[in-house]
Amino acid sequence: MSNIINKRYEFVLFFDVENGNPNGDPDAGNMPRIDPETGQGIVTDVCIKRKIRNYVELAKEDVQGYEVYVKDGAVLNLQHKRAYDYLGVNVPKTKEEKKKVSNDKELQKKLVSFMCENFYDIRAFGAVMSTDVPCSTVRGPIQINFAKSVNPIFQQDVGITRVAVTKEEDAKGSGMGRKYIVPYGLYRVEGYVSAELAKRVTGFTEDDLNLLWEALINMFEHDHSAARGKMVTRKLIVFKHKTSLGNAPSHILFDKVKVKNINSPARSINDYEITIDKDPIDGVEILEKL
Repeated sequence: MSNIINKRYEFVLFFDVENGNPNGDPDAGNMPRIDPETGQGIVTDVCIKRKIRNYVELAKEDVQGYEVYVKDGAVLNLQHKRAYDYLGVNVPKTKEEKKKVSNDKELQKKLVSFMCENFYDIRAFGAVMSTDVPCSTVRGPIQINFAKSVNPIFQQDVGITRVAVTKEEDAKGSGMGRKYIVPYGLYRVEGYVSAELAKRVTGFTEDDLNLLWEALINMFEHDHSAARGKMVTRKLIVFKHKTSLGNAPSHILFDKVKVKNINSPARSINDYEITIDKDPIDGVEILEKL
């Protein structure tokens, strides 16, 4: 891969949900995730990365170097075996062979190089590939925080009529079901892009970076479902540094983006005002991608 990124970036993304469940909590009957102390809604980094991966898989189908490593139905050991086959190296079978492979720094470097060159999400997010077919562990340049709603959310439990049933014995039942939604919520998520990790480890390129921005803007457009309701990316603000190490602490940049609730209860993006402090910080450029 050529044209590896050489600038540090941070970004702030706003997205909203209307009458949907943006990220169900399996420990709470799949109700929308919530911070129990503040009542704010939560969407995990894993959920957001899943949507980025899904978009990349759609947008770059059959394009060399843009496969997705973590996807539905993928067998990770088989993904790793491709690297061994490419290098003409036998897959280790015994504990001793695996230890030998793990201690072979040159081989590990070649295995990692193959995986990074072929899988976009490894170049972006890294991966723990220390399975039965070991390919080392890679720390990716892209890190994403949990998204949190600007205001506390209301977890609404909606009763729905169920016409069809699964089993015969259920045919005489009540015919009712449950659906959990957030009537409306505006979520904010912050992320980081490390040029140093891109340069030293994964080879994340300028083209990869542009695809990341594209995915963040469009990731909900191909993810619609009855459960998720209406989800939309509303704003993407990017902070671009002049150097790879950066020119300002990330928290100072994040604090430049403010959001104010101007109508309550909020039921649309028009009930909020998002502002950006444009006072210059030496060595940092503010880009509004959306």
